[in-house]
Amino acid sequence: MMLRCSIGNYRTGFTLCLALLACARPSAAQSGPDAATTAPTTISLDEAIRRAEANEPAFAAAAADSRVSQLDRSIARAGLLPSATYHNEYLFTQGNGSNDRIGQTATASAPRFIANNAVHEYASQGVVTERLGLQQFSAVTLADANAAKSAAEMEIARRGLISAVVALYYGLISADEKLTAIEHAADEANHFVTLTQQREDARESAHADVVKAQLQQQQRTRDLADAEVAASKARLELGVLLFPDPRTAFQIETPATPVLPDRSDVEASAAQNNAELKRALASLHASQAEVTSARAAYLPDLGLNFAYGVDAPQFAAKGPDGTKNLGYSASATLDIPVWDWLATQHKVKQSEIRRDAAKVALSSAQRRLIADLAEFYDEAATARDQLASLDNSVATAQESLRLTRLRYTGGEGTVLEVVDAQSTLISSETARANGAVRYQVALANLQTLTGRF
Repeated sequence: MMLRCSIGNYRTGFTLCLALLACARPSAAQSGPDAATTAPTTISLDEAIRRAEANEPAFAAAAADSRVSQLDRSIARAGLLPSATYHNEYLFTQGNGSNDRIGQTATASAPRFIANNAVHEYASQGVVTERLGLQQFSAVTLADANAAKSAAEMEIARRGLISAVVALYYGLISADEKLTAIEHAADEANHFVTLTQQREDARESAHADVVKAQLQQQQRTRDLADAEVAASKARLELGVLLFPDPRTAFQIETPATPVLPDRSDVEASAAQNNAELKRALASLHASQAEVTSARAAYLPDLGLNFAYGVDAPQFAAKGPDGTKNLGYSASATLDIPVWDWLATQHKVKQSEIRRDAAKVALSSAQRRLIADLAEFYDEAATARDQLASLDNSVATAQESLRLTRLRYTGGEGTVLEVVDAQSTLISSETARANGAVRYQVALANLQTLTGRF
């Protein structure tokens, strides 16, 4: 089947691509079993958010970082507990030609290396090791702070994604409403051209009225082409987050307009649930843990070691003369730092510099929260208050166009008055669609501060 579409005078490759995609999308009027039986998927706002969370790569990366940080936390805590290994070793040393008594065997050749115990030495031991120091405990604190920071960053990514989805979702609704309004305006322009031609034929108006009506008709045709491309682009942009193929046909629901909560409730929620503030606090805690960890290098570390098993010339529980090879050993070491050419001091200084920067970042986050809260709330309140006014403007513009057409038909109005009324109606309907998106986006931005969606 040959598909045809009009793309006006657009010359950019991107606009051409979008127009061709819009024309190539299957419509309900197409013949064939798939077109007749498959209905477009209906997507609610909650479903759009859920699909976007599964498909958006930046959010997936933030979620992966959060899970990795949780595992780092578990690893750091495991460092406080003893570790156990099963050590097995065979050691061969060249003999020195003598038959000195080595271990439990009097006739065994003595090893040439005095550090070794026998020519043939077998070790099979279970070894338990524990190391205690301030660094191990500060590592747990640092891992906890980093995990909290990653969780806050994931929440920031989630809220940012939701805000973007809300903007795209209502942007598509607005684009469809604008397309519908311009379609009506194009029909109105066509009817008005017919009316001016009829009045010219009846010698009730000049040919200039027909020319003016035709110019308005041509402009509405161009506006309609622009609106079709804009609606197709908005649908594709949202489809990127929802489907494997952005060209998938789908419908969206128009949810009820949410109510703007009281300012006091918003401020309380922002103080408790602001992810940016939580990230700044976690960064400060992490920097403080880094300072503690760096200072821990000044303190000694205690090492404990316990081994149970065999370390003998025979790989056996007993020697040839019945002597027991199986036994245990324990050791404790205390490493006291003495001198490292000021490396520890410089590391402490580095961590203190990062801690001071984290304090500045926290203070900035607090100020930014206060400013954003006031800005977003005022924006949402203003947009909400203008919604009713925009609806009234559309109703008034519709009535004005109806009355102006009646006056023109009765010979009391001019063509310029009708054209002006048509333009006013289009402007009012566009402003209403933009106002609805403005309120939803402002509300979504406000909700990124509070976490309440």
